[in-house]
Amino acid sequence: MKLPHLFRGALPGAMLAAVLLVGAGAPRPAAPRVYTTDLDHFWTAYDSIRSTRDSVRQVRYLNRLYLAKGSYGLQAFREVKGHTAGQWVSAIRRYPRFWESIRPRTQLVRAAAKEIELSLGKLKAFDPKLRPAKVYFAVGALRASGLTKDSLVVIGSELATGNALTDLARLPKSQHERLARDFGRDPLASLVPRTVHEYVHTQLNGYGATVLGQALNEGTCTFVAELVTGQSLPYPYLAYGLQHEAALKERFKSEMFIPVYLSWSAEQTPDDLSHTADLGYYLGYAICKAYYAQAINKPQAVRDMLRLDYKSPRAVEEFLEKSQYYADQPLRQLREAFAAQKADANRVRPYTLSGQPVSPAVTELTVDFPRPMSPYASVRSGPGGEATYPELGPLRYSDDNKSLTFPVTLKPGQDYEFIVADGGARSLQDYPNNSYLLKFSTK
Repeated sequence: MKLPHLFRGALPGAMLAAVLLVGAGAPRPAAPRVYTTDLDHFWTAYDSIRSTRDSVRQVRYLNRLYLAKGSYGLQAFREVKGHTAGQWVSAIRRYPRFWESIRPRTQLVRAAAKEIELSLGKLKAFDPKLRPAKVYFAVGALRASGLTKDSLVVIGSELATGNALTDLARLPKSQHERLARDFGRDPLASLVPRTVHEYVHTQLNGYGATVLGQALNEGTCTFVAELVTGQSLPYPYLAYGLQHEAALKERFKSEMFIPVYLSWSAEQTPDDLSHTADLGYYLGYAICKAYYAQAINKPQAVRDMLRLDYKSPRAVEEFLEKSQYYADQPLRQLREAFAAQKADANRVRPYTLSGQPVSPAVTELTVDFPRPMSPYASVRSGPGGEATYPELGPLRYSDDNKSLTFPVTLKPGQDYEFIVADGGARSLQDYPNNSYLLKFSTK
């Protein structure tokens, strides 16, 4: 995404003198990392929009007074989320009571921004080689809470500062319910650590190829944010995790090597408001906390988290082992226990392992598994390519999902080989399967 430079042209004389003075040896002020100018521009545009009922003029005000003056962060937010001037104006026109009630809350962001700057300074002290990144507080159109991408964090302030008194009366029912739940927790009170959490994301390498890698990525952001702000984050998974850590820890050790999200993720039962999602993030947080506790060099421990290659299963597993979170079980033992949970194919009927030729009259092959499988598998050609690939019919699972059967047309005196249970095949518990190379000859 390429965005234009916002400011061009010559510097005024007084500003030029100040720049020359800095270059001559005066202390150079730290470059800001948190920006709130979009808030002022929005409310200026808002007042002008509310002064007329002409929708064309309202769009012009929004464009000229807010979007045209917008920061790099606002431009990126608008581009990535697809917001249009018409959507902003529509939200302002439809929900005036919401905007009037949220306005004074957004003004409190400036004080939070100063605290965020201080916290990012503490983070910089832990790791002077942090990559440059910036935080922008803007106002969205009630459609997206923000954006974290590359070296950029944008916060939708209208969704980050509400409280129980914010007027949600005319909002659509689903949005009303979600915001009432979120605002009831007073997100402004935890805006500093939550924003630092998102900032830490801009420093990390990859999101993780396994449940463990994904958990550590989010856990690092939560732990580091808590460390540098001195504030606990209000995420439900932290409170739940503290109360149920022993049970979660036991379950996690047998599932953390799975290369999918499983039920540890945000996607789990999103419509169940009583469900505590993101429990894997708590385990990642707990592992990071254990890693920091055992480290002699604390700043180096933080740098280890920030520079960990989360995409590498080996790297995250070594981090886990050093943390001593599972002190009573070495990594090798945990890996062996995980491998034992796989449901790899254990028999193919009527084919046998004796190596005897198969009758060309066989019209079906059935692959048996020791445990129920998720019905997502495929069959593809093996190393011999199309020359050794038979004519196959559609795959079907048995009622108990422990057998996979498919029609087959065989020719006499032919060598066959193909791969079964490919394409991300896994058990119902999401343990991944190894592909099964089926190789035989016909009579």
